[in-house]
Amino acid sequence: MNEALMERLQKFLSREDRASLVGCPATQEEISHAEQLLNVSFHEDYLRFIRMFGGAYAGLPIHAFSNGSSIGNETIVDLTLDFREQCKELPFGEELRVSYVISIDGSGDPIIIDQTGKVFICYHDTGEVKFLADSFEALIEDNFYEW
Repeated sequence: MNEALMERLQKFLSREDRASLVGCPATQEEISHAEQLLNVSFHEDYLRFIRMFGGAYAGLPIHAFSNGSSIGNETIVDLTLDFREQCKELPFGEELRVSYVISIDGSGDPIIIDQTGKVFICYHDTGEVKFLADSFEALIEDNFYEW
């Protein structure tokens, strides 16, 4: 992720009144264990984000291992494994097996990063998949606004 975006996120999330929006930085042990369990390699932009902020708010809730209290307790492993099981019969079920869930929208639909680093939303009620961004960085750039 570019430095300017990381600085904006740091400035936004470091305010005392926003403590519930930021988690604890991810450790290499947590990352390695999760990649092994999920059989994926996390994209570098996502890794940089979670190493700095853990699970945090960046225009949408981004899950990691230790999330800000307003994000929820579900880890990226929990979300990914749950959606892989729930959606295995849907058209995007195969894609979920090689991707990982970083967030959930307001309707309970998983937002995933695929093997190439592209970001998609999977609509569990229709089985459709919609492209959201070319990268995790682009997703955050498109959704993060300071307030």
